[in-house]
Amino acid sequence: MTFVNDLISRNFSRSGQHVLVAGVSLATVAERFGTPVFVYDAGVLDRKLTSLRAALPGSFEISYSVKANPNKAILRRFVAKGCGLEIASGGEYQLASDAGCPFDRVVFAGPGKTESELELVLAKGIGELHVESLVEIDRLARLCHRLGATVNVALRINPTGEAEGGAMRMGGRATPFGVDEESADVLVDHLAASPALRLTGVHLFTGTQILDHEILLRQYQKGMAIAASVARRVKRPLATVDFGGGLGIPYFPHERELDLESLGQGLARLMESSGKESVFNGTTFLLEPGRFLTAEAGIFMARVTDVKTSRGKTFVILDGGMNCHLAASGNLGQTIKRNYPIAVVNRIEDPIGVTADVVGPLCTPLDTLGRNVELPRPEVGDLVGIFQSGAYGLTASPVHFLSHPSPAEVMIDAGIAHLIRARGALTNLS
Repeated sequence: MTFVNDLISRNFSRSGQHVLVAGVSLATVAERFGTPVFVYDAGVLDRKLTSLRAALPGSFEISYSVKANPNKAILRRFVAKGCGLEIASGGEYQLASDAGCPFDRVVFAGPGKTESELELVLAKGIGELHVESLVEIDRLARLCHRLGATVNVALRINPTGEAEGGAMRMGGRATPFGVDEESADVLVDHLAASPALRLTGVHLFTGTQILDHEILLRQYQKGMAIAASVARRVKRPLATVDFGGGLGIPYFPHERELDLESLGQGLARLMESSGKESVFNGTTFLLEPGRFLTAEAGIFMARVTDVKTSRGKTFVILDGGMNCHLAASGNLGQTIKRNYPIAVVNRIEDPIGVTADVVGPLCTPLDTLGRNVELPRPEVGDLVGIFQSGAYGLTASPVHFLSHPSPAEVMIDAGIAHLIRARGALTNLS
């Protein structure tokens, strides 16, 4: 419980037995909106964005990664605070539009863009398309010719292994993402032969959930070297260098927060040493955080429907499980399944009384949200909260499995709770 208590102290508060989000008890949220439900603290979203901005040199901009949490209320909040958006599908492009993001502040990455998606963004506008193969370059050039369009493109590059790092590695090895660094010159020349495709930047993304600022700085230094090489080959500065996302948050007791101060100091040194090279004249540097901005702001809450013992083991059964929050079940990329921080949020002061598995309502042993969790002795009707749940929650989960209603989403801003997605709805409320 020490880790949970630290998270509550850092991001939320308590009153007696109750956990409060932005001054509103989670028990009140459950009574008003029902369970299961995702609850977000708007103030934590703002604080995370402010702290990241404060650490970055002035030449950096932030594009929020929509995939982390695509609820329109969250997108609108970040857009209103000056963020661009990073998307990976035509559906996310529509969400960006609905959130009021200017199309020239949207960047579109992803290894499998379809012709219809490319046609959509070419027709309506896009800040930058991040191309990932020769096939995609040829497809895009053909569409531009047919539509009479031109477009800014960045080349997504899969760097060599020295830039590896993160809980889920996306580069430095064979991968469907981007083009291998050793093949990049061929694609740069291919782009130069397509006048409708303006090569304006490079995109580097090698991993996610990185908590070590030194790993990030090594990746950024590698990205600068790659970008400088591309700029020299095209004989002009690049407009953008996109370092991708990857900034992590602590999910487990042994993990520590990313040291933003040290990251910022390292970036300042990097910009001082290489950012002033002529190949970077006028260059904007991008970060695409997702999880870092939203995960700590969210709590997934479900109600206890049953407590039972089977052959000496206690099971706490909730009204929402992996159908609502696949990541917490360990089935979204974890190789070693570890528990997210879990607490009984309406009896937060009660002493530990039982070690139990916390499970959902689904007919599968995969639907386990916590294994051997130490909890106050639970009772039917109690409210269980899973912290660090603001990213890769609802929309990363198999909500149709067993046809349970999807959970609601609620944002609490300055003490006022707003329903931002209704129970059972798979589309945002306007």
